Amino acid sequence: MPERPPRVRVVLAEVGRPRVAADRARADLAEQNQVGEALLRGLMRAQFALAVRLAVVVGVGLGGLPLLFAIAPSIGTVKVLGVNLPWLLLGVVPFPFLVVVGWAYVHLAERNDSDFAALVQRPGPDR
Repeated sequence: MPERPPRVRVVLAEVGRPRVAADRARADLAEQNQVGEALLRGLMRAQFALAVRLAVVVGVGLGGLPLLFAIAPSIGTVKVLGVNLPWLLLGVVPFPFLVVVGWAYVHLAERNDSDFAALVQRPGPDR
């Protein structure tokens, strides 16, 4: 029996087709031209807006405590598990609150980054 030639795998994908839109966006970023600067400005604006929103949450959450004590001085006499409530509110509660806000910031900032990366790598209308 004659030997058969080795099998050849045929793939019907357009491997050689250039990725024009994604390459153009990456080139705009690398060259720092007007389009790249606009893309980066948009990302920085989104990250700054997120930071400001969460700073307001922290400011209201922690800055509101002294206001609460001034408006309702009777809170200073309340005891929870033998400890004055103001000590708990000022010494214990802020730490888990700040951890949650920090986790939320990291999660949302990473989402902004992944949205930006998806925008830059998104195929254009000609693909």
